[in-house]
Amino acid sequence: MDTARGQAHGATTTAAHPHEPAYGWVVVWGSFASLLVIFGVAYSFAAFFQSFAHEFEARRADVAAVFGLCGLIYFLLGPVGGMLADRHGPRAVCSAGMIVIATGLLLASFAQSMAMVYVAYGIGVGLGVALVYTPSIGSVQPWFTRRRGLAAGIASSGIGAGTLVLPLLAAAAIDAFGWRGAMRAIALGVLVVGLVATGVLRRAPVPAGAAGVRPGKTLAEALRDRRFWWFFAFTLLSAPAMFIPFAHVSAAARDLGIDEARAVGLVGLIGVGSLCGRFAIGALADRLGRTVTLALMQASMAVSYGLWYVAHDYPAFVAYAIWFGLSYGGIVSLMPAICMDMFGARAVASIVGTLYSAAAFGNLLGPVAAGAVFDRFGSYAPVIAGCVVFSTLATMAASRLVRRHAPAY
Repeated sequence: MDTARGQAHGATTTAAHPHEPAYGWVVVWGSFASLLVIFGVAYSFAAFFQSFAHEFEARRADVAAVFGLCGLIYFLLGPVGGMLADRHGPRAVCSAGMIVIATGLLLASFAQSMAMVYVAYGIGVGLGVALVYTPSIGSVQPWFTRRRGLAAGIASSGIGAGTLVLPLLAAAAIDAFGWRGAMRAIALGVLVVGLVATGVLRRAPVPAGAAGVRPGKTLAEALRDRRFWWFFAFTLLSAPAMFIPFAHVSAAARDLGIDEARAVGLVGLIGVGSLCGRFAIGALADRLGRTVTLALMQASMAVSYGLWYVAHDYPAFVAYAIWFGLSYGGIVSLMPAICMDMFGARAVASIVGTLYSAAAFGNLLGPVAAGAVFDRFGSYAPVIAGCVVFSTLATMAASRLVRRHAPAY
C-alpha cells in the first residue's frame, strides 16, 4: 500500500513539476557539506572525551552530559531554525549558525572547568548546529519530486562523511597540538568550509500557478494531523539508541584495551556505514516505499546491538559500528523526505525541525543515563538491553506510520 501510494504521489508531483531545476543538485551538495561540518564537529566529541575527563577529573556521566546537552539544544531549537529559514531563507540562517559553532569551539578551547565546557561546547555548539541542521536539510526537499529520496540521501550523507572524517582529524590534531589547539583549528575550519557550503543554499522556486505559495500544510495544520504524532513518537523512541553509541562506543572499546586511535576510529566506521545507508537506502526507498524502509531500518538497528553485546575484540566492534551506521544512516536520510511526502513544501523546514525536537531529550538523557549506568554497574550490558527495547518500540511506531501514510497534497 505504501509503495502504491508513493508511486501515485510521485506521478502526481512529477506531472505538476516535470522539471527538477539543475541548481537543486548544487543545493544538495551545499547541504551535504554543511551537514559534514556540523556533525563532524558534534561527533568529534568522542575524540575529546578522554581529554575532558583527564583535564577536569570528571566522571564518565559528567563528560557524556556535554554531548547530550549539545544534542538537546540543537534538536530542541530545531523548530526555531526551521521557522527562521522559512522566513529568511537557508543561506542567512545557516551562515549565522556556522559562526556560532566556531565561536563556541573557540571559547571551549579556553575552558578552565567543566561548567565552561557545558556553556561553550554544549550550549554554544548546540545552538549553532540548530541554526544549520534543519534549514540545510529542509532546503533540499522542495527542489525534487521523483528523485527526492535519492537527493535527501545524498545530502544527509554529509552527516556520515563528517562522522567518518572529523573525529579522526580531531584525534590527530589533539596528538599534534593538544586538545585546546585542536579545538581552535577545528573552529577555523568551520568558518572556512562551513561558510562556503552555506553560501550556495537557496530556496526552491515556487511552482508556476502557485500564487507565490508552495503547496502543502502549514506547521499548525501538520500538528493537527495524526500522522505527525506517530512520526513524533517514532523519533522520540528511536533517539536514545541512536545517540548513545556516538558518546560511548569508543569508551567501551578502550575498556577492553583497544588503543585510542582505533577506539575513536569506531565513530568513523559508524560514518562509513552511515554513508552506505544514506546513498543506497535513499534510492531503494524511492522504489520500496519510504515509510516501509524506515521501519525496516529501525528494526535493523535493534538487531545490531546484539553485536555490541557480544563484542570482545576489535573486529566485533567494527562489525557493530558498520551495521549500526548503515541502519542509522538509512533512518536519518528518510525522515525529511517522508515529511515532504506527507505535508508538502509549504513549511517543510518548520515541520522537520518540530519533528526533530522529539529527539532532544533522548539525545541528552540517553548518553548521560548510559554513563550513569556504567558508573554504577561497570558494564554496558544494561545500556544495550535498554537500546534494544527503545528500538523495538520505535519500530512498532514506524509500523503504524506505514499504515497511515498518504500524500498530503
